[in-house]
Amino acid sequence: MKIGVLAVQGAFIEHERMIQSLGAETIEIRQKTDLNNLDGVILPGGESTVQSLLLDKLQMKQTLKGMIEDGIPTLATCAGLILLAKNIDNAPQSHLATLPVRVKRNAFGRQLSSFVTSQNVGSITDYPEVFIRAPYISGIESGVDTLCTHEDKIVGVRYKNQIGLAFHPELTDDSRIHQKFLEMI
Repeated sequence: MKIGVLAVQGAFIEHERMIQSLGAETIEIRQKTDLNNLDGVILPGGESTVQSLLLDKLQMKQTLKGMIEDGIPTLATCAGLILLAKNIDNAPQSHLATLPVRVKRNAFGRQLSSFVTSQNVGSITDYPEVFIRAPYISGIESGVDTLCTHEDKIVGVRYKNQIGLAFHPELTDDSRIHQKFLEMI
């Protein structure tokens, strides 16, 4: 099993380590040819605007969008969630737009407002959630399942082959979300 982790900017190494600890191979997606022969894709946290610009510059955006629309299992965290979102509050356009949700960027405040909480994420109980300049999901369309909320705001969803999370599971020692992602493959 080979998982591609977008590695143009952001917190990709932590995802790689988590996936490798579960016995799967990882490849850093840095150029268009890195998208070949993947079984799954992870879009990490970081800066969504920078990641999107780099996907355009490296001519990967349309290929990656097509792969996701064609069903490749995709795990997106924080900025990755913003990349997937069909709509972004107060933004003129979306990025990949494969996930039928609306997100609000930096919704829980600046970096100094970062926090950790613990709650259920779908069938996973008592999961530690690390929020850093996190978005939340301000609206969902039909077919999107809510996995978890924080303060009545949606922070985790699943839609077909896509899992979108506002928090950073890769910054914990708990591999259950990454394990669930691998089970999708």
